[in-house]
Amino acid sequence: MKVIVFDLDDTLYKEIDFLKSAYREIVEAIGHPEAFDFMLDCYFLGENAFQCVIDKYNLSSTVEQLLVIYRNHKPSISLDPSTVATLDVLKASGAIMCLLTDGRSVTQRNKIEALGLARWFSPDDILISEEFGHSKPSMECYQYFLDRYPDTEFVVIGDNPAKDFITPNKLGWTTICLCSNGQNIHDQNLEVEKNYLPKHSINNLSEIKRFC
Repeated sequence: MKVIVFDLDDTLYKEIDFLKSAYREIVEAIGHPEAFDFMLDCYFLGENAFQCVIDKYNLSSTVEQLLVIYRNHKPSISLDPSTVATLDVLKASGAIMCLLTDGRSVTQRNKIEALGLARWFSPDDILISEEFGHSKPSMECYQYFLDRYPDTEFVVIGDNPAKDFITPNKLGWTTICLCSNGQNIHDQNLEVEKNYLPKHSINNLSEIKRFC
Protein backbone atom coordinates (compact mmCIF):
# COMPACT_ATOMS: atom_id res chain seq x y z
CA MET A 1 0.00 0.00 0.00
CA LYS A 2 1.20 3.50 -0.82
CA VAL A 3 0.06 6.89 0.40
CA ILE A 4 0.07 9.62 -2.24
CA VAL A 5 0.08 13.18 -0.89
CA PHE A 6 -1.14 15.66 -3.49
CA ASP A 7 -0.77 19.41 -3.60
CA LEU A 8 -3.92 21.17 -4.83
CA ASP A 9 -3.28 24.42 -6.72
CA ASP A 10 -1.47 23.97 -10.04
CA THR A 11 -1.22 20.25 -9.35
CA LEU A 12 -4.71 18.75 -9.41
CA TYR A 13 -6.08 21.69 -11.41
CA LYS A 14 -4.77 24.98 -12.80
CA GLU A 15 -5.11 27.85 -10.34
CA ILE A 16 -5.52 30.30 -13.23
CA ASP A 17 -8.98 28.76 -13.68
CA PHE A 18 -9.85 29.79 -10.12
CA LEU A 19 -8.58 33.30 -10.80
CA LYS A 20 -10.72 33.59 -13.94
CA SER A 21 -13.75 32.28 -12.06
CA ALA A 22 -13.21 34.89 -9.34
CA TYR A 23 -12.78 37.71 -11.87
CA ARG A 24 -16.08 36.74 -13.49
CA GLU A 25 -17.75 36.89 -10.09
CA ILE A 26 -16.22 40.30 -9.39
CA VAL A 27 -17.21 41.93 -12.67
CA GLU A 28 -20.78 40.72 -12.20
CA ALA A 29 -20.82 42.06 -8.64
CA ILE A 30 -19.64 45.52 -9.72
CA GLY A 31 -22.10 45.61 -12.62
CA HIS A 32 -19.46 45.65 -15.37
CA PRO A 33 -19.31 42.17 -16.91
CA GLU A 34 -17.39 43.62 -19.84
CA ALA A 35 -14.46 44.30 -17.48
CA PHE A 36 -13.41 40.63 -17.32
CA ASP A 37 -10.88 40.86 -20.15
CA PHE A 38 -9.57 44.14 -18.75
CA MET A 39 -8.91 42.57 -15.33
CA LEU A 40 -7.24 39.59 -16.95
CA ASP A 41 -5.01 41.86 -19.04
CA CYS A 42 -4.00 43.78 -15.91
CA TYR A 43 -3.14 40.54 -14.14
CA PHE A 44 -0.95 39.29 -16.99
CA LEU A 45 0.81 42.68 -17.07
CA GLY A 46 1.71 42.18 -13.42
CA GLU A 47 -0.58 44.94 -12.20
CA ASN A 48 -3.09 44.90 -9.34
CA ALA A 49 -6.22 43.93 -11.26
CA PHE A 50 -8.47 44.93 -8.35
CA GLN A 51 -7.08 48.45 -8.17
CA CYS A 52 -7.09 48.72 -11.96
CA VAL A 53 -10.79 47.96 -12.25
CA ILE A 54 -11.62 50.29 -9.33
CA ASP A 55 -9.76 53.13 -11.03
CA LYS A 56 -11.10 52.47 -14.53
CA TYR A 57 -14.75 52.42 -13.44
CA ASN A 58 -14.41 54.87 -10.54
CA LEU A 59 -15.85 52.31 -8.13
CA SER A 60 -16.64 52.95 -4.49
CA SER A 61 -15.46 49.40 -3.72
CA THR A 62 -12.09 48.88 -2.05
CA VAL A 63 -9.42 46.38 -3.01
CA GLU A 64 -10.15 44.51 0.20
CA GLN A 65 -13.84 44.21 -0.68
CA LEU A 66 -12.97 42.74 -4.08
CA LEU A 67 -10.49 40.40 -2.42
CA VAL A 68 -13.29 39.09 -0.20
CA ILE A 69 -15.25 38.16 -3.33
CA TYR A 70 -12.14 36.57 -4.82
CA ARG A 71 -11.41 34.45 -1.76
CA ASN A 72 -14.96 33.50 -0.79
CA HIS A 73 -16.73 32.89 -4.10
CA LYS A 74 -17.89 29.43 -5.16
CA PRO A 75 -15.57 28.75 -8.07
CA SER A 76 -16.49 27.34 -11.45
CA ILE A 77 -13.56 24.96 -11.85
CA SER A 78 -13.19 21.30 -12.75
CA LEU A 79 -10.67 18.52 -13.08
CA ASP A 80 -9.59 17.65 -16.58
CA PRO A 81 -10.60 14.16 -17.81
CA SER A 82 -7.03 12.87 -17.64
CA THR A 83 -6.79 13.80 -13.96
CA VAL A 84 -10.13 12.15 -13.19
CA ALA A 85 -8.99 8.97 -14.94
CA THR A 86 -5.67 9.01 -13.07
CA LEU A 87 -7.31 9.43 -9.68
CA ASP A 88 -9.75 6.62 -10.49
CA VAL A 89 -6.89 4.26 -11.42
CA LEU A 90 -4.95 5.11 -8.27
CA LYS A 91 -8.02 4.66 -6.08
CA ALA A 92 -8.78 1.31 -7.69
CA SER A 93 -5.19 0.18 -7.09
CA GLY A 94 -5.68 0.57 -3.35
CA ALA A 95 -3.53 3.66 -2.93
CA ILE A 96 -4.52 6.06 -0.17
CA MET A 97 -4.78 9.61 -1.46
CA CYS A 98 -4.19 12.62 0.75
CA LEU A 99 -4.35 16.34 0.12
CA LEU A 100 -1.95 18.90 1.61
CA THR A 101 -2.64 22.49 0.64
CA ASP A 102 -1.66 25.91 1.93
CA GLY A 103 -4.35 28.56 2.00
CA ARG A 104 -7.45 29.93 3.67
CA SER A 105 -10.01 27.43 4.84
CA VAL A 106 -13.02 28.86 3.00
CA THR A 107 -11.11 29.32 -0.27
CA GLN A 108 -9.59 25.87 -0.32
CA ARG A 109 -12.80 24.17 0.87
CA ASN A 110 -14.73 25.84 -1.94
CA LYS A 111 -12.17 24.58 -4.45
CA ILE A 112 -12.30 21.05 -3.03
CA GLU A 113 -16.09 21.02 -3.26
CA ALA A 114 -16.15 22.43 -6.78
CA LEU A 115 -13.63 19.83 -7.96
CA GLY A 116 -15.58 16.98 -6.36
CA LEU A 117 -12.51 15.69 -4.53
CA ALA A 118 -14.57 13.87 -1.89
CA ARG A 119 -14.80 11.09 -4.47
CA TRP A 120 -11.12 10.24 -3.86
CA PHE A 121 -10.05 11.96 -0.62
CA SER A 122 -11.57 11.20 2.77
CA PRO A 123 -12.12 14.18 5.13
CA ASP A 124 -9.38 13.09 7.55
CA ASP A 125 -6.88 12.91 4.71
CA ILE A 126 -7.31 16.57 3.72
CA LEU A 127 -5.02 19.08 5.42
CA ILE A 128 -5.49 22.84 4.88
CA SER A 129 -2.86 25.10 6.43
CA GLU A 130 -5.22 27.66 7.99
CA GLU A 131 -7.21 24.91 9.70
CA PHE A 132 -4.19 22.87 10.74
CA GLY A 133 -2.08 25.75 12.02
CA HIS A 134 1.00 24.79 10.03
CA SER A 135 1.97 25.24 6.40
CA LYS A 136 4.48 23.63 4.05
CA PRO A 137 7.32 22.86 4.48
CA SER A 138 6.67 22.47 8.23
CA MET A 139 7.42 18.94 9.48
CA GLU A 140 4.10 18.93 11.36
CA CYS A 141 2.21 18.70 8.06
CA TYR A 142 4.00 15.52 7.06
CA GLN A 143 4.07 14.05 10.56
CA TYR A 144 0.27 14.16 10.53
CA PHE A 145 0.19 11.67 7.65
CA LEU A 146 3.04 9.60 9.12
CA ASP A 147 1.02 9.19 12.31
CA ARG A 148 -2.07 8.18 10.34
CA TYR A 149 -0.23 5.71 8.14
CA PRO A 150 2.87 4.34 9.90
CA ASP A 151 5.18 1.90 8.12
CA THR A 152 3.88 2.98 4.71
CA GLU A 153 5.54 4.17 1.52
CA PHE A 154 4.81 7.81 0.72
CA VAL A 155 4.74 9.65 -2.58
CA VAL A 156 4.40 13.45 -2.79
CA ILE A 157 3.28 15.27 -5.93
CA GLY A 158 3.46 19.06 -6.13
CA ASP A 159 4.59 21.96 -8.28
CA ASN A 160 6.52 24.36 -6.04
CA PRO A 161 10.19 23.54 -5.33
CA ALA A 162 10.30 26.32 -2.74
CA LYS A 163 8.21 24.29 -0.29
CA ASP A 164 6.73 21.07 -1.67
CA PHE A 165 9.71 18.70 -1.59
CA ILE A 166 12.36 19.66 0.96
CA THR A 167 10.67 18.06 3.99
CA PRO A 168 9.49 14.84 2.30
CA ASN A 169 12.99 14.54 0.81
CA LYS A 170 14.36 14.53 4.36
CA LEU A 171 11.89 11.79 5.23
CA GLY A 172 12.96 9.63 2.31
CA TRP A 173 9.65 9.91 0.51
CA THR A 174 9.33 9.76 -3.28
CA THR A 175 8.97 13.37 -4.43
CA ILE A 176 7.56 14.29 -7.84
CA CYS A 177 7.21 17.69 -9.47
CA LEU A 178 4.48 18.34 -12.02
CA CYS A 179 6.23 20.63 -14.47
CA SER A 180 4.49 23.85 -15.39
CA ASN A 181 3.00 24.10 -18.87
CA GLY A 182 3.39 27.86 -18.70
CA GLN A 183 0.00 28.47 -17.09
CA ASN A 184 0.96 28.23 -13.42
CA ILE A 185 0.03 31.19 -11.22
CA HIS A 186 3.48 31.26 -9.62
CA ASP A 187 6.76 30.87 -11.46
CA GLN A 188 8.24 27.40 -11.08
CA ASN A 189 11.77 28.19 -9.97
CA LEU A 190 14.05 25.16 -10.28
CA GLU A 191 17.16 27.21 -9.46
CA VAL A 192 17.12 26.18 -5.80
CA GLU A 193 19.40 24.17 -3.53
CA LYS A 194 19.53 20.48 -4.36
CA ASN A 195 17.66 19.40 -1.21
CA TYR A 196 14.66 21.46 -2.37
CA LEU A 197 14.43 19.69 -5.72
CA PRO A 198 12.14 16.70 -6.38
CA LYS A 199 13.57 13.28 -7.13
CA HIS A 200 11.42 13.00 -10.26
CA SER A 201 9.63 15.31 -12.70
CA ILE A 202 6.59 14.65 -14.88
CA ASN A 203 4.77 16.67 -17.54
CA ASN A 204 1.31 15.19 -17.04
CA LEU A 205 -0.33 14.00 -13.85
CA SER A 206 -1.13 10.65 -15.48
CA GLU A 207 2.60 9.85 -15.40
CA ILE A 208 2.45 9.51 -11.61
CA LYS A 209 1.04 6.01 -12.08
CA ARG A 210 4.49 4.62 -12.83
CA PHE A 211 5.65 5.59 -9.33
CA CYS A 212 2.62 4.14 -7.56
